[in-house]
Amino acid sequence: MLKTMNAKIARRGLMLVLSSPSGAGKTTISRRLLDRDPGITLSVSVTTRPMRPGEQPGVHYYFVDMPEFDRMAGQGELLEHARVFGNCYGTPRHTVETALSAGRDVLFDIDWQGMQQLAANARADLVSVFVLPPSGTELERRLHSRGQDSAEVIAQRMAKASDEISHWGEYDYVIVNNDVDESVQAVQAILRAERLRRTRQVGMPAFVESVQAAL
Repeated sequence: MLKTMNAKIARRGLMLVLSSPSGAGKTTISRRLLDRDPGITLSVSVTTRPMRPGEQPGVHYYFVDMPEFDRMAGQGELLEHARVFGNCYGTPRHTVETALSAGRDVLFDIDWQGMQQLAANARADLVSVFVLPPSGTELERRLHSRGQDSAEVIAQRMAKASDEISHWGEYDYVIVNNDVDESVQAVQAILRAERLRRTRQVGMPAFVESVQAAL
């Protein structure tokens, strides 16, 4: 008679990328996902910009000077990096690799360019999701409703959105954010499926061997 057992099979973590044009909702989806799923953590970037009041090193960012950033980029210590408004940002390879090896998933709220760099450096660990707005009109309405930007900035964001959306076909999954809760549920479903991929369940061969040995 075979014994039943609760087996916790070792798993390699994954990198979950959420991208969208500004205002489509990826940041809101990311925050709710982090609140609901203790198995995923937000990637902490390294940056050359000055630390702002209330920020903590290693929590919000890893703060470095430009020579150190250039050294990290030059020696391949960053999975992806970019210059934004005069400051540099990047993803430390060692921090992410440590999390993945421990079976923890890492969430990235980055654009299509960052996603492409991650795909070039660690495609097997990457799961990418592009978040679309229901329509251009709704995207503009959401940008106005945030009350954060001037009409000029909103016009710039709308102009940029077309180029960003043109990269949707490069992603593994695409969701239309009609409703935030439904979109979060969709991302959670993607996570559940991707966590079950055979190639990520690194402890499965040993588990299967133990089951066969008991037959």
